[in-house]
Amino acid sequence: MAYSIEKRSIPGYMMYINGGLAGMLGTCIVQPLDLVKTRMQISATTGEYKSSFDCLLKVFKNEGILALYNGLSAGLMRQATYTTARMGFYQMEIDSYRKNFNAPPTVLASMGMGILAGAFGAMFGNPAEVALIRMMSDNRLPPEERRNYKGVVNAFVRIVKDEGVTTLWKGCMPTVGRAMIVNMVQLASYSQLKAAFSNYFSGLPLHIAAAMMSGLLTTIASMPLDMAKTRIQQQKTAEYKGTMDVLMKVSKHEGVAALWKGFTPYLCRLGPHTVFAFIFLEQLTKAYKHFVLGDDSESNI
Repeated sequence: MAYSIEKRSIPGYMMYINGGLAGMLGTCIVQPLDLVKTRMQISATTGEYKSSFDCLLKVFKNEGILALYNGLSAGLMRQATYTTARMGFYQMEIDSYRKNFNAPPTVLASMGMGILAGAFGAMFGNPAEVALIRMMSDNRLPPEERRNYKGVVNAFVRIVKDEGVTTLWKGCMPTVGRAMIVNMVQLASYSQLKAAFSNYFSGLPLHIAAAMMSGLLTTIASMPLDMAKTRIQQQKTAEYKGTMDVLMKVSKHEGVAALWKGFTPYLCRLGPHTVFAFIFLEQLTKAYKHFVLGDDSESNI
């Protein structure tokens, strides 16, 4: 019996389940910050919001506190698809690397695995991304232009019925590009930072320190593509032809700094979400190992 327990490992499907659950739990906490980030990105040059805090106050004052959670069902669906796929796939890559090379992944290997995991997850998660962006931006539109989706399932049904199934993958290229950059930086840097900081921290402080630094690096690297993705997915007319068109037009008409518009809420959202997601993932993995496998060793995430 001891031999069988020693050789048992977490099955692949549980890696996907734990990754999705961790992302969904993190989203429940940071959804208001995601909404502020999205509103800031689509406000263009209208001067609608003076700052992230101003955006938060106006949404709260004009739409009510529950409006801060507009699109939560789509946010959870995004985590159930995108995060489940990317984090599960990444963990399987890590385990495969360790078995084949009997060593932790190098920086380059971690980056490569992060890119593959990001692209894999983004393809599955794009429909939820489209629904999420539309639901979070709906209340800022004139009443006659609002889509008024009742939930993520209603959004999917109406999008397919009114605009065609391919619309669910609108903005897929910048979504995949952003996801590849996010995962290359976020997943790889988290693994490497966790190893580097292990000499100074342990337990929860180690996870928080690695996740917050990873969130900062990821925010800086991914924001321009996140801006392009948001603009493309919420547009009703063919204002932008593609990712490069968004980046060129925004830089020209709004300034290069506008590519990082919503940086503060994005960082405040991505940093804590990274922290919560990895902490939840660490704990879910640890719990599965303890209660199912009888293994109390540290997680290799």
